[in-house]
Amino acid sequence: MPKTRIAVAGAGYIGQAHVGVVRSSPTCTLSAIVDPAPGAAALAAAAGVPHYASLEELISKDRPDGIVLATPNQLHVEHAMCCIDAGLPMLLEKPLAPTFAEGERLVQLVERSGAKVLIGHHRAHSPIMAKASEVVESGQLGRLVSVTGSATFLKPDNYYDDAPWRREPGAGPILLNMIHEVHNLRMLCGEIVAVQAMASHAVRGFPVEDTVAISLRFASGALGTFMLSDTAASARSWEQTSQENKAYPSYDDEDCYVISGTNGSLSVPTMRLKTYPRTEDRSWWKPFEQGVVGMVRDDPIKRQMEHFGAVIRGQAQPLVSARDGLANLRVTEAIVQAAKSGRTVEL
Repeated sequence: MPKTRIAVAGAGYIGQAHVGVVRSSPTCTLSAIVDPAPGAAALAAAAGVPHYASLEELISKDRPDGIVLATPNQLHVEHAMCCIDAGLPMLLEKPLAPTFAEGERLVQLVERSGAKVLIGHHRAHSPIMAKASEVVESGQLGRLVSVTGSATFLKPDNYYDDAPWRREPGAGPILLNMIHEVHNLRMLCGEIVAVQAMASHAVRGFPVEDTVAISLRFASGALGTFMLSDTAASARSWEQTSQENKAYPSYDDEDCYVISGTNGSLSVPTMRLKTYPRTEDRSWWKPFEQGVVGMVRDDPIKRQMEHFGAVIRGQAQPLVSARDGLANLRVTEAIVQAAKSGRTVEL
């Protein structure tokens, strides 16, 4: 069977990651790179594929089987609509839109048109997350009670110096980083129905936050707490614990989530499991049975690309639909609203 031809629009950091995995894919092949930036032509030449300055030029001259939209957030809706009009399946990077209102209109268009759209929440393709969700769903932990989570890490000063827009409203770790965590929490614990938040910019002093404490209520009645900071010298983040992205140093004595139920708890991603024996005599005076859940590690961006190819070929439905992406965006916006207002935001 011929390989599925996939173009990548956007030659930034995440676009280059997509280029790398599609070039090494056993089922897909890179057909083109789309980006008006000068460096994109050199990237396309190095990959041995054509370079186009716009989606319209790509579609008119060298239509692929599918496209990855790794373009700037503010262009996601415009570019997605262009691909829907052309009947072109897409992997649309998160967030699916800059705002919930724009995202809602886009989702309605996707659902009316029947477009094939996979949202780029790549951690949904992590085998660690799949195994953790399996443990929760199996009932080994009992009824879900709570989850504690963290994404605490230190971004260097040049992260902001190189892109000053990251200091301004519309950026900050809630909008840039928390949306990943929201999807993970929804996978593990179900739908989030209310949030509270307290934000600070005391360390960096930028208009946007650098640290946020978040409280969550899930539809099941379970509660959660989450600490987010991009100025904390800490390793309690997915990147620094999962070992999935080799660009980050990893620390196998750290976890970023602890999920607790009435019968036990699971720490992720070390997958340490503590449960009581299946008896009625359970209490904090009784010892846990302890173990580690077996699982594999693999690059979720690579697995996402294989899944996207299957979606294009009609062999699978999107694991992360446009409506899933909208739900993640809604929770992220609610956290921003809660931090500004000091009130509980019901979803």
